[in-house]
Amino acid sequence: MHSQENCFTPFNASISEYDLPERFTFPFYYQPHALCLLAAKELQTHLETQVQWQHNFGLGTDVEAIIGKMFGVLLVQNAQNDIGYLAAFSGKLADKNLLPKFVPPVFDMLRQDSFFLGQQGEINRITGQIDTLAQQPELAQLEGVLAKKTALSEQQIQAQRDKIINGRKARKAQRESAEKNLLASEILTLNKRLSQQSIFDKNQLRDVKFYWDQQLLAAQQNLHRLSAVIAQLKDQRKALSAALQQQLFEQYSFLNILGVEKNLQDIFLDKPPHIPPAGAGACAAPKLLHFAFKNGMKPLAMAEFWWGAAPKSEIRQHKNFYPACQGKCRPILGHMLDGITLDDNPLLINPALGKSLDIVYQDETLLVINKPAEFLSVPGKNIKDSVYLRIKQSFPSATGPLIVHRLDMSTSGLMVIALTKQAHKHLQGQFIKRSVEKRYVALLDGVPQQQQGFIDLPLRVDFDDTPRQLVCDEHGKAAQTTWQVIAQQGQQSRVYLYPKTGRTHQLRVHCAHALGLNMPIVGDDLYGNKAERLHLHAQLLAFNHPVTKELMQFELEPEF
Repeated sequence: MHSQENCFTPFNASISEYDLPERFTFPFYYQPHALCLLAAKELQTHLETQVQWQHNFGLGTDVEAIIGKMFGVLLVQNAQNDIGYLAAFSGKLADKNLLPKFVPPVFDMLRQDSFFLGQQGEINRITGQIDTLAQQPELAQLEGVLAKKTALSEQQIQAQRDKIINGRKARKAQRESAEKNLLASEILTLNKRLSQQSIFDKNQLRDVKFYWDQQLLAAQQNLHRLSAVIAQLKDQRKALSAALQQQLFEQYSFLNILGVEKNLQDIFLDKPPHIPPAGAGACAAPKLLHFAFKNGMKPLAMAEFWWGAAPKSEIRQHKNFYPACQGKCRPILGHMLDGITLDDNPLLINPALGKSLDIVYQDETLLVINKPAEFLSVPGKNIKDSVYLRIKQSFPSATGPLIVHRLDMSTSGLMVIALTKQAHKHLQGQFIKRSVEKRYVALLDGVPQQQQGFIDLPLRVDFDDTPRQLVCDEHGKAAQTTWQVIAQQGQQSRVYLYPKTGRTHQLRVHCAHALGLNMPIVGDDLYGNKAERLHLHAQLLAFNHPVTKELMQFELEPEF
């Protein structure tokens, strides 16, 4: 079913007018080659017209169980020197690993003779036992008894402690009164009696604690009879799951053009935390390359696109092309592409070359600059040229960290720079207290239904694909933005954006996400479509001067 013949797809029309790629695609930042665009278009037509299987991509009226998918096409030359393409999907599709037209997974865990199904069945059986035991009425009853006795013990012990405190106060009052009104011999007799009362109260507290210790121990032992069985089953399930995961890591073994084969365990051995992430190896790109190498095909170029509705936390646009992910795919593709000449990595090219920083305002304590688009605020991992480095070179006598706040590399506009430690501390304090006024101008790829609004979507980094951000109610940090439409330009809109918080990519995500404005900023190569630049500009900045305390306000219109 998944032979070389029925996975290799010739193009529907002649491709003689197209030039073949000179080098293979750099998979983590690319513009799809024209033949990859053609292959993707043919594959998308297939997705729209095929009737062999059903999958709810969220493109129709059924809003239940929507699962959008990443698809990939790999332009290849086969052993007969024919040019065509291979197609793949990430994970499973229509609850299957094997479907006509698509390359198979590197390892098919759903195959009937696979060890996975048997061991997964055993794990599911243990899970069923745990669920059954956890739902026993006796367990709930024993938990209730323990909770009730715990609450009652705390109440009675606290009551006895209160009695001791009140008794201590009463005895103190009696002693003070006795010193004024009684004879020395009478005071001695009183003190002896009061001491005996104190000892009696303390002994009562000891007895109450002992009683409840015995009661709680008995209740805990009764509960432990059942919970210990559940805990033992959970430990057994954990051990089986770990062993099964290890077997899967060993089975997912990837070829490269040199014929070298490595499994997931080996590939991630030197990548902290040294454990392959869930789903590693199931993405489209590794499937495509492995099949090509295994069947003697030469990879020429690749592209991956999203098909369907986006997950709730992510930003994925239907039919948009996306790079391979960093967390799961980068280590795998690093091995698989060894020996292949790649396009240059554009992320290693300094985007600030030939650009200058315009100083809008300058005095002895601070600068206000206009940062160009595609210009780092601080040195990056591979590129050191940045606002920080340029200011350090131009103002060698400046002290302190200089950078008070940052703009994304792709964002242009106003930044304030502190030239002294004292100015930095004062200005940073204003940003922390959110007393600094900021306004951005953006051009959106769409027209909002309302003229203004407020977006409150918490954000966190996508650990599998940094630096992309996710909307996450559970672990995300608060991120809030007010927006206002100021002009409409055809099917695009110019808006003001007022960020209350300053999270990474906040404005880009809030504009592009389905729960935000659901329309990306023009030129957003992470959350929308690449253009000549990201149309986002820090247009207004207002703060109090760190020395004079005078309100300083600056406005600078964007060049778009």
